[in-house]
Amino acid sequence: MSNPPPERIAPEPRSAYPVFRSIGTRWMDNDAYGHVNNVVYYSWFDTAVNAYLIEQGVLDIHQGAAIGLVVETQCNYFSPLAFPQTVEAGLRVARLGHTSVRYEVALYAQGHELCAARGHFVHVYVDRQSRQPVSLPPALKHLLETLR
Repeated sequence: MSNPPPERIAPEPRSAYPVFRSIGTRWMDNDAYGHVNNVVYYSWFDTAVNAYLIEQGVLDIHQGAAIGLVVETQCNYFSPLAFPQTVEAGLRVARLGHTSVRYEVALYAQGHELCAARGHFVHVYVDRQSRQPVSLPPALKHLLETLR
């Protein structure tokens, strides 16, 4: 007995994401094949999420008691991005737990309706000193609820 084929993951439209951030590509982002190397996408995910949290005043990377550690990442690629392009990162929250959050990020070539890539990463929030899991700070949790 065979298993059914896995559901095909498809690019999503901009309307699937409530918040966007523009990120410029750099010359060094391109690889030998003339497009942005896959590892750069993960950096953009991190930049989109953390810049948003810092700008909204819910993440203090220097003094905050709670910090988010990445425990899982994943990305699906649909079309290439390359220097020189501006990438627009869409952000949403897929799951909000007591100590963790799953962020989903889609990367769009500027002006394109469907994403070139989309993926997720999970932050577990821990005490800065002990590295033990802690509850999401109330201000952070409130902000993240608006991205669901």
